Amino acid sequence: MGKAVIAIHGGAGAISRAQMTPEREREHVAALSTIVESGQKMLAAGASALDAVTEAVRLLEECPLFNAGMGAVFTRDQTHELDACVMDGYSLQAGAVAGVKHLRNPVLAARLVLEKSPHVLLIGEGAENFAISHGMARVDNDLFPLLKGCCSCRRRKRAGRLSSTTTPLPSTNARKWAPSARWRSIWPAIWRRRPPPAA
Repeated sequence: MGKAVIAIHGGAGAISRAQMTPEREREHVAALSTIVESGQKMLAAGASALDAVTEAVRLLEECPLFNAGMGAVFTRDQTHELDACVMDGYSLQAGAVAGVKHLRNPVLAARLVLEKSPHVLLIGEGAENFAISHGMARVDNDLFPLLKGCCSCRRRKRAGRLSSTTTPLPSTNARKWAPSARWRSIWPAIWRRRPPPAA
């Protein structure tokens, strides 16, 4: 068996090279390296992949440098709405939360959905109530703001680059994204491996 590895990324936002000073780049790389090392140590100690990636994402959520949790970007209304998802690649079970405003670590709520709920995705207040009923703490939405994110949001709003309208999706070739014959043939066997949800 090959060595297990873990990969992470620090968010999907765009940072210009002018904003990314050498010192700031070193800070980001050091934080990412520390988080990866934590996940690798868990794997080396025999932890499950699910436990290792959950902890890695929790650490990303705790670090204000990255676009997750403490570093989450602002909505148009200068609030925060957070999402997270986890999936067990072997069983294909998944759990996710979306649009939560009062949970410090959405990934832990997603893990609860995976392990304690018959559902895959819970949203908003319902997701928060479910997580809190299973022991997670409710936090104020003011816990999340970062000055740089707020300033960026206000600049974009003044410039008219924040819009309440939706952007249409580009047209796609549906046949291109359809499951292959091979995937359709193995999917039933994979699906049968799924354990029943926890009671």
